[in-house]
Amino acid sequence: MTATLASDTTFFTATQLAAAIREGRVSAAEAMEAQLERIAAVNPLLNAIITLDEGAARDGARAADDAIARGEAVGPLHGVPVTLKDGHATAGMRTTVGLTAWADYIPTADSTVAARLRKAGAIIIGKTNVPPRLRDLQTFNPIFGRTGNPWDVTRTPGGSSGGAAAAVAAGLAPLDIGSDAGGSIRVPAHLCGVYGFKPTQSSVPTTGSYADPPDMPRSFRLLFDIGPLARGVDDLILAHRIIAGADGLDTEVPPVATHEEPEPRLDRLRVAFAPEFPGVPTALDIAEAIAGFAGAIDIGGARVGQALPRHDFAAERALFSDFITWYSQAFQPPRENSPTLSAFLEALNQRDEFIYAWERFFDDWDVLVCPAMMCTAFHHQEMGTPIPVDGVETSYWSALSHACRFNLTGHPAVVVPIGLDREGLPIGVQLVGRRHSDMKLLAAAKALARLTDGFVRPPGL
Repeated sequence: MTATLASDTTFFTATQLAAAIREGRVSAAEAMEAQLERIAAVNPLLNAIITLDEGAARDGARAADDAIARGEAVGPLHGVPVTLKDGHATAGMRTTVGLTAWADYIPTADSTVAARLRKAGAIIIGKTNVPPRLRDLQTFNPIFGRTGNPWDVTRTPGGSSGGAAAAVAAGLAPLDIGSDAGGSIRVPAHLCGVYGFKPTQSSVPTTGSYADPPDMPRSFRLLFDIGPLARGVDDLILAHRIIAGADGLDTEVPPVATHEEPEPRLDRLRVAFAPEFPGVPTALDIAEAIAGFAGAIDIGGARVGQALPRHDFAAERALFSDFITWYSQAFQPPRENSPTLSAFLEALNQRDEFIYAWERFFDDWDVLVCPAMMCTAFHHQEMGTPIPVDGVETSYWSALSHACRFNLTGHPAVVVPIGLDREGLPIGVQLVGRRHSDMKLLAAAKALARLTDGFVRPPGL
């Protein structure tokens, strides 16, 4: 293998790298060495990977090559190095959820996600950084410090899957699995210029994947979803097919259909677009990029229209905040505003109404194209400090307002990079579909992504 090919493998997609290893165009050991060399060179600038097991990585790569030499059947990610967000338990590898109390916690068993990736042949080489308890728009914790954005290290990669998005964007790993309770996959994907997928609620088991310390009962019975971050839609499809579906342990997850859907022709797609949501601030560069993308889809032959369901977007956003507050306080002493059971059931009933409204909307449209976030990557700052949007100081948590409503309703959503703003920072678009239409939505995302430049390497790395 040439030195050029060895170097280039660090920016292969997971699908491309798996094929190259299976076909003998590169060995798993060579690809792993190239990956570890890039991590050594780039990760100190970003602090994206915070736990790395080089010995196990090399052993896994040699074992992968030996299996191919013996002619054994191999999985779809055979020999591919992957990282995991530091909220997924990995046997023998530190898993902290960003908490000092768990800084030395080493699980003895894999999460369902980790186990399924290993069964598919992936080599889990390390963990990516998160905020404490996965609760911030940025990625910083007192154990490992701050993660920088590969496009500009003075800016945030987002959170809580910020380390994951930064690692994928910077060529440190072709694939990572994040989690998303309010935008934690989609916001970092948008800010770092990569692809991300939040599936329909309860499609992927959360067994061994935490948003709380691992010794606590699970609080997020709603909102919390698990999905991949990658450098192409094919990898989102492959990863989702590997990790989705019942495991017999997470009782919220039913059997899930993961057969791959054919990529639709553009002239058979009905695409709604919304450059902004009512009452939600959106940077002009983002709104214009979405309108331009919708125009390209229209030229491509799809039926395109500017449309949104007619309901109270502010009430929908407020209801999400109520659920987050209640779940976050679930195991704390009762407070004056702690919900009664009747109030919680009323909230669930209101949630149903928003779900029905979106489902009626998707009777008429296959995909909604909308912002993933109100701005592009902002400079590192204290949690809660207002964020500038076109020069206007805007509430910190408003940054979740485009993404979080689909955690509330459980709809699947894909982020696809569509360009750069005037400062040269990535813009991602959010593609949303009907509940339980995950594979159709991913197939549509693949078709629509062909109208973009795809993944672009961050300059200077």
